[in-house]
Amino acid sequence: MQSYTKQTPLGGSAHQSPGSVQMRIKNSTSTGERLSQTKSMVIPEPGQPQKPISRHRRNQSQHNLGDIGAAEHPSVLKGEYLNKAKIADGGKKLRKNWTSTWVVLEVNQLLFYKESKQEALSNLKPGCKPEGVDLCGAHVEWTTDKSSRKNVIQITTSSGNEFLLQADNSLTISKWHDAIKNTADSLSKGKGGTYPGKPGLRKSNSTEFLSRRESEAPVTKESKPEHRRSIIFKLNYSASDSADKNGVKNRLKKFISRRPSMKTLQEKGLIKDRVFGCHLLTLCEREGTTVPNFVKMCVEAVEKRGLEADGIYRVSGNLATIQKLRFLVDQEDELDLDDSQWEDVHVVTGALKMFFRELPEPLFPFRFFEPFVEAIKTKDYKQKVQAVKKLVKQLPKPNHDTMKLLFRHLQRILTKSSKNLMSTQGIGIVFGPTLLWPELDSGNMAFNMVYQNQIVEFILIECAEIFGPEGK
Repeated sequence: MQSYTKQTPLGGSAHQSPGSVQMRIKNSTSTGERLSQTKSMVIPEPGQPQKPISRHRRNQSQHNLGDIGAAEHPSVLKGEYLNKAKIADGGKKLRKNWTSTWVVLEVNQLLFYKESKQEALSNLKPGCKPEGVDLCGAHVEWTTDKSSRKNVIQITTSSGNEFLLQADNSLTISKWHDAIKNTADSLSKGKGGTYPGKPGLRKSNSTEFLSRRESEAPVTKESKPEHRRSIIFKLNYSASDSADKNGVKNRLKKFISRRPSMKTLQEKGLIKDRVFGCHLLTLCEREGTTVPNFVKMCVEAVEKRGLEADGIYRVSGNLATIQKLRFLVDQEDELDLDDSQWEDVHVVTGALKMFFRELPEPLFPFRFFEPFVEAIKTKDYKQKVQAVKKLVKQLPKPNHDTMKLLFRHLQRILTKSSKNLMSTQGIGIVFGPTLLWPELDSGNMAFNMVYQNQIVEFILIECAEIFGPEGK
């Protein structure tokens, strides 16, 4: 409604001049009513300059409200490049992939751009759509176990999405951590998208207004249904996962408690005593001898038909046939190496070398490795012979007798060196790493191999002195 009022200065008459009408907007801020505009026609006094009135300026009450709202908004960061990785989507784990992302923090969400808006405009690219992260109910924390990088924060949303943000500068990432955490906490306290302290404010055009009635104020946003579903899913999944783990544990406990002993299985014939991979002392005690029967059989078979075989012990036999022989040795009590399926002597020699390689403790026991190395370093030859001979005599009976049988067999191999083309050095290279090795690998493999070969060569050369004459 418009009212026109003439104002006449005291002590004078009213003056009118064309073009001197000024429109004045009066604001009504009464509670429960829309802002109304009342125009007055004012006739200014002569000689006084007219003050221009901006028709686009908002009323003073609106500016005051805007200042209050800005003070109560959560932290806002315009944008910065950070390293981002998404590691979970709706509770489902994803492969970690770090990318440099332009990150913008708004009042209620975190936005990820592939590049800054300025770069997108300069490259003439269409509006880059960001990936938005709702911070309502989000959990923000520092993490060290999700990445080997330093300065990493983890953001877990209420929908089950998980993000990692990282920056090389600790001050930069600390600033973002504090801002994002403050925003998430503020949104959580405000119950969804309504900011605390401003339940009745909402957007409007240049004629902004307050809500007519408090009952018409924007209803507080509730958490999205998919958020609730994801939370319920995670809770159910966690409960079922925990139940499954407990069930597996209980089944394993029952299985272990009901599992029969090794002795029972052996008595029933389900498990037979092994030959390959069995400790030498245990095997000899079980067989009632000081030299394993399989070693005796192999030595006899080689000396019967393989002393003159080219490259004996150096040439490898067929691995599949060797494994077949090994299986039969472990499963059967009686074995005939004269059978036609073992006619290749290199299969027999390959099985014998495999037997020594798979011993839990080598033929030269672990505690004797360093003493043998020190003995072989002795410069005086006679003292070296005596030192090695003394160590050999100190070996356990099964080790000593098996070593004696093997080295005398290898000496007979060397007597046919013109036919089989094997030398002391060649046999030392083959049997050095097979008969002795250190208990703990110190990383000096090449260093150890030199002494392993030298020890075997030296015992071969001085076999008669160390073990006595052939008949003893």
